[in-house]
Amino acid sequence: MHVIKMPDIGEGIAEVELVAWHVKPGDDVAEDQVLADVMTDKANVEIPSPVVGKVLALGGEVGQTLAVGSELIRIEVAGEGRTAPAPAVAREETPRAAPAAPEPEPAAPRAPAAASPASAGDRPIASPSVRRRAWELEVDLAEVRGTGLGGRIMHGDLDAHASRAGARPVRSPPPPAAAAREQAPRDDEQRVPVIGVRRKIAQKMQEAKRRIPHFTYVEEIDVTELESLRGQLNAKWGSARPRLTLLPFLARAMVLAVRDFPQINARFDDEAGVVTRHGAVHIGVATQTDAGLMVPVLRHAEALDLWAASTEITRLAEAARAGRVTRDELTGSTITITSLGAIGGIASTPVINHPEVAIVGVNRIVERPMMRRGAVVPRMMMNLSSSFDHRVVDGLHAAEFVQAIRGLLEHPATLFVE
Repeated sequence: MHVIKMPDIGEGIAEVELVAWHVKPGDDVAEDQVLADVMTDKANVEIPSPVVGKVLALGGEVGQTLAVGSELIRIEVAGEGRTAPAPAVAREETPRAAPAAPEPEPAAPRAPAAASPASAGDRPIASPSVRRRAWELEVDLAEVRGTGLGGRIMHGDLDAHASRAGARPVRSPPPPAAAAREQAPRDDEQRVPVIGVRRKIAQKMQEAKRRIPHFTYVEEIDVTELESLRGQLNAKWGSARPRLTLLPFLARAMVLAVRDFPQINARFDDEAGVVTRHGAVHIGVATQTDAGLMVPVLRHAEALDLWAASTEITRLAEAARAGRVTRDELTGSTITITSLGAIGGIASTPVINHPEVAIVGVNRIVERPMMRRGAVVPRMMMNLSSSFDHRVVDGLHAAEFVQAIRGLLEHPATLFVE
């Protein structure tokens, strides 16, 4: 019997959360096959098997917290079991929760071999992030050639396969009878454990609301001239430059506004009682992903022009949604933008990204009749819903900050006048 203990992941991690099992008692496992996923404060980590054998017992349940050095799993091995010195861990680039899935089929032990598609009856060896991307790309992993150890399918293998024509969809439409069944009374319910990234988000939001006395200030902004300028710039440069959205203009306005309100581009260590005001403007851009809300950071926004900011915002959002954003790209923001404009809504009360002291929320742009010089005219209007930490930001200063942003966006030429 070989006992695998929870390895030391490093970075001072003393305990982890068990977020997924990829095996069950009775399964045969191969060397380097992923046994479980665990979650640290920042990253999802895969725990591989250092031996070939059969699973005897699991050391915990999904959602349970395990200390480093505690028993993770017991495996029955034949002889030495081809034991490796210690299990190595494969770290995901970004925190992600493994999606709930049926229990995996037993995977037969296999030795490293030439890259080839999984044979019939074999369960392809791949990490949760690869499996998720395969589902999104409608690729059957059984048809993908794995180049990793023991035929393990890597992200590059998936990209190479998906780029070739003829990838077989693995999702099928619901049966025709589904619509009829939905009209019948239902009494089913589903219990969804709050684990992994979802739990981390919940803890962070709860901590922010518990520690920070929020107040929200909502102001409407006439973005007619800004939208006209944005359209002209996109038409002029076409595909030669990145397409501009509203966010690069808003980032530029925030960069200029915080020069007069440095207490808003800040982080508050409430335990030490110290507010750190930052000269650099590192803007967190709240991004919705399948794994939950992530906030990649647009670093040194004060040094970027509109197109550079647009390029970086797009890159960060795509990396977050694809699971490629790094830990460093998710930390260090000094103020945050959150946007629900594409969905709708006229106002919101965004939660501050602790330990920052302010967050600027963008609501939808709508054409409304407005009075201008005694006449009713159509104008493009948008609300900003911004929240502030009332311990260190006074209401007057918060209002003046938002009004400064309003002035810059309503007169977009001033965005480029130093």
